[in-house]
Amino acid sequence: MRPSLGAAFAAAGCVLVPAALFMVFVYVPTEASQGIVQRIFYFHVPCAWVAFLGFGLSAVAGAFYLFFAQQVWDDIGYAAAEVGMLFCTLVLITGSLWAKPIWGTWWTWDSRLTTTFILWLLYAGYLLLRAMGEENEQVARLAAVVAIVAVLDIPLIVISVRLWRTIHPAVLVTRSGEHGLEDPRMLQTLAVSMLAISALSAWLFWLRLKTLRAKSRLFELRRMLATAQAIGDGAP
Repeated sequence: MRPSLGAAFAAAGCVLVPAALFMVFVYVPTEASQGIVQRIFYFHVPCAWVAFLGFGLSAVAGAFYLFFAQQVWDDIGYAAAEVGMLFCTLVLITGSLWAKPIWGTWWTWDSRLTTTFILWLLYAGYLLLRAMGEENEQVARLAAVVAIVAVLDIPLIVISVRLWRTIHPAVLVTRSGEHGLEDPRMLQTLAVSMLAISALSAWLFWLRLKTLRAKSRLFELRRMLATAQAIGDGAP
């Protein structure tokens, strides 16, 4: 792992996160109908984007691991799933905080909320499986299959507001190019927030992947040492 890559992610986060916070709480105007609570939007949407990206990367890495059987792909998938799970949890939390003053309830079994919660449960199962399986190769392969199957829920989340009646906003931008962010400062703030959360997630992913790669190398060294000792003990 290149240290410069991690430093680049960290530096980008140090610049973008404060900039995003300033824009969310100072620069962007308050939305007319929802009021100040609408500012949660600038955290909620980027967290959803990063969660989907992390789960997607986990599924892709899982497919590569099943095909090539290389440990690096398993480590990538594991790290991506953990980061995705973190931000998916934040999606559910920020969504609930936003829903209470707007919908009058912390939670409702809306189609998008329900499918997102199902995604969270699927990857919670993935992480539980990995935690119980330690370095077992069969567990790693089973987890890869779980990641691939679970990621199929993401397209369902995206189109759920079109398939079923829902109180959740349908889309950020319509097919005609219209959107609910009338003031240009809202789009600018959303863009910076997306970059900030993406940089933060990339840094967390890099840190976790670095840890998993070191753990994998240590496990391989221990296995080689055990093999060498077994051969030495069996020598005449």
